Amino acid sequence: MKFDRVRLANFKPYGDTDLRLTEGVTVIHGLNGSGKSSLLEACFFALYGSKALDGTLEDVITNGEEETEVELWFTHDGVPYRVERRLKSYDGRIDHQCTLESTDESDVTRDGARAVREFVTELLRMDAEAFVNCAYVRQGEVNKLINATPRERQDTIDDLLQLGKLEEYRDRAGDARLGVEDVLENRRGRLDQLDEQIAAKEDRDLHGRLNELESELAEVADEIDRYETQREQAKETRETAAETLSTHAEKREKLEAVETEIDEIEAAIRSAERERDDHRDAIRESRERIDEIEAAIDERLDDAGLDAASEEAIAERRAELDDREAEIREDLDEERVNAEALRNQATNLAGKSDDRVERAGEVEEEADDLAEEAEAAADEADERESSIAGLREEAETLRERFAAADADVDRDGVGDERERLRERRGEVRERIAELSTELKNARERVEEAEELLAAGKCPECGQPVEDSPHASGIDDDRERVAELETELESARERESDLDDRIAELNELAAAADRLDEIDERVETLEGRVEEKRAEAERKRDAAAEKRERAAELREEAEETREVAAEKREEAEGAAERVTELEESLSAIDDARGAVTEIEEHLSAIADAEDEIERRREKRESLTEVNDERRDRLADKRERRDELADAVDEDAVEKAKERKEDAEQYLEEVAGELDSLDERRTELQNAIGGVKGEIRELEELREEREALGERVRSLENLHEETSELESMYGDLRAELRQRNVTELERTLNETFDLVYGNDAYSHIELDGEYVLTVYQKNGEPLDPEQLSGGERALFNLSLRCAIYRLLSEGIEGAAPTPPLILDEPTVFLDAGHVSRLVRLVEEMRGFGVAQIVIVSHDDELVGAADELVTVEKDPRSNRSTVRREDAAELDVAELADD
Repeated sequence: MKFDRVRLANFKPYGDTDLRLTEGVTVIHGLNGSGKSSLLEACFFALYGSKALDGTLEDVITNGEEETEVELWFTHDGVPYRVERRLKSYDGRIDHQCTLESTDESDVTRDGARAVREFVTELLRMDAEAFVNCAYVRQGEVNKLINATPRERQDTIDDLLQLGKLEEYRDRAGDARLGVEDVLENRRGRLDQLDEQIAAKEDRDLHGRLNELESELAEVADEIDRYETQREQAKETRETAAETLSTHAEKREKLEAVETEIDEIEAAIRSAERERDDHRDAIRESRERIDEIEAAIDERLDDAGLDAASEEAIAERRAELDDREAEIREDLDEERVNAEALRNQATNLAGKSDDRVERAGEVEEEADDLAEEAEAAADEADERESSIAGLREEAETLRERFAAADADVDRDGVGDERERLRERRGEVRERIAELSTELKNARERVEEAEELLAAGKCPECGQPVEDSPHASGIDDDRERVAELETELESARERESDLDDRIAELNELAAAADRLDEIDERVETLEGRVEEKRAEAERKRDAAAEKRERAAELREEAEETREVAAEKREEAEGAAERVTELEESLSAIDDARGAVTEIEEHLSAIADAEDEIERRREKRESLTEVNDERRDRLADKRERRDELADAVDEDAVEKAKERKEDAEQYLEEVAGELDSLDERRTELQNAIGGVKGEIRELEELREEREALGERVRSLENLHEETSELESMYGDLRAELRQRNVTELERTLNETFDLVYGNDAYSHIELDGEYVLTVYQKNGEPLDPEQLSGGERALFNLSLRCAIYRLLSEGIEGAAPTPPLILDEPTVFLDAGHVSRLVRLVEEMRGFGVAQIVIVSHDDELVGAADELVTVEKDPRSNRSTVRREDAAELDVAELADD
């Protein structure tokens, strides 16, 4: 597997970057803090998303931006892929979109961060943690594996070589075995319980008990049949007696019904007579009401203007009133319109007069405002002329500062000189940072060497000082520390001088900027003075015109007020004529009301006469109805006498006695039958219970047989799961031992190839992945006893050996990621860097197709096939990359840069 291309947009320090990567050794070169490691982090993030980050998703978005995008093209096992991740920040949240697709005909597509991460993990056979433990040596983590505990190292290497799956399978088999044990124990308990239940039921002789209950049930059924036969005979006797009583009861009911009808007819006759008397009284009252209404009509004839109360006279009088009302209303409408028009004219004219007076006041106020504004404009012109004089004095003072300053720059060149010195200061500060880092590493080497010397051992190889050819190396390191301290002090002095000179130029630049501002301000103020003088003159003329217009408006207002008074007098005369016409209309309304009242009285007389006629007819009808009722009453009395003769009281008494005897016997036999029925129900329930227990016994026997078969199957399954659990454990132990053997071989091969020191003979790796280094004299050493540089190189050898083992595979080759080394020289001196270069060359010889190294070490740069230079713009704080062919570059030039 290899990386082909990575494209970044707003990822950490990168604004927009597109980098292609090739096979071979690629070195990413640049100053500290320029963003070299961020390129590798972007590739790691593209593969595994948030799992590849030490911080949060927000941390990778460039400061000041809301979105970031990372695209990675890579090839695995001959298949090309492209993965894209987009992050967008909004409302305190991060939207994470991710897609992966193959770019050939294989048509592989995944959407979503989790789906892509799971696909990459399955494709590479390693998750994010396994990736950094195998292929990605991150900055500061070169000693991660050797500093880990044996257990942590064992788990890490087992997971890389897929042995963790075997442990997972063994755990699953163990869980299955425990689950089978639980079920088997439960089923065995149930089997014992069934045996006890079956024995208990067989001891109760259920079939004998069933025969006894069925015999007793037959006897109870015969007794019930005998009593039910006698009960039917008693019911027939009771029904015959009841029929006799019913017949006599019907005759008695008919007699009572006839008597009731006689009473009802007599009551209806009496009620009709009372109603006839009520109608007679109402007729008398209606005649009295007619007399009162005729008297009221005579009283209202004069008010209505009528001689007689006839329909013809009333119609003629109404027509006269309507004609007179129409004439008056026409005149009234004309007078009302005329009066309203005159009032409106008077009001409008008065309003216009007031408006002109008010407008005259407003115009006078405007004239006063214009006069004040004219004076203000003149005062402002005076103030600006004074400001111009002050600015010219300040400009003269600033020019004197340039003339008095002992500087080799003028007003126009001060900005360029300041920028030039700032760039020089940035270069000096970068050099100070490099010297500080190098001085820190050199001091650490001296301190470590002094500790070993104090212990009597060589700082290079750990051998006794008297036997080591490298004992004098500490003096060179001490001299280097002194040189670095001197050079660092000199660089800091240059930085201080530049700070002072830049401060002077800052003041002169500020003066130059102020002169430019003054020139522009004076030119602007001079133009504004002329504008304000002209404005003052214009506003004085406008104020005079406003005062003349105010006087004209006051004269017009007085003339309008006089016309309004004349219109108001004419409106009052029209209002008096309207009042007279309205009084005439009121008199017509009174006359019409009297006519209407007479009409209503006539209608009331007609209604009263109709009521008299209706009640007279009703009295005659009631007389006829009562005659018919008296005929029916005579017939009903004859029928009553006939029914009274037909009733036989002796037969009724005998039928009652027979009915009572039958009912008494039925009550007695009902109690006996209830008792027998309860006994029959008890026997039937008991028989059902015994039959249920017999069925339960059969079911228990069937369940016992099936459960026995189930227990035998579970016993076989338990034996199989136990064997499977042991098999996975044995297989894991066997494969781990094979891995240990292979890893020990690759580790020794790698260590021998890169280690030019004769002090060590070989490395041993036991079954728990505990590492031991053996010296030539056979003395074992813990890897932590090695010097800092040797320990770092040893760890790199271990990581490369694991990578080789994973790429070769236990059962054949497996496509692995590129080998990535991020700042691997942090703990290495010059001699160890050469060995690291040799290690990189050997890894290429072992078939590693792509190696990516982040470093600013010149020797590693010289070993590169491709060189990627990372630079950061100090003004925008954005990083850019430049890819070059390392064979065409001069390493010395890079060092100078």
